[in-house]
Amino acid sequence: MKLKTSVTLSEEIVKSLARAARRGESRSETIERLLREGLAARARQATDARDLALINAHADALNEEAEDVLGYQVDL
Repeated sequence: MKLKTSVTLSEEIVKSLARAARRGESRSETIERLLREGLAARARQATDARDLALINAHADALNEEAEDVLGYQVDL
């Protein structure tokens, strides 16, 4: 379902929208697509940040385990 809303944009943004529009795409379609893309990018960034925090939280233990395993290797 679509909802009608009104927003006020600067002339510069409206010109940028025109440049960002795909062939045959209305201004509303362009705005919706760009918002979807931007929101998806923000969600990916949040997921990446959570993943990085998790990796960093366990980095010391993982590095210690790797060092231990490397200690069992023999020189060839």
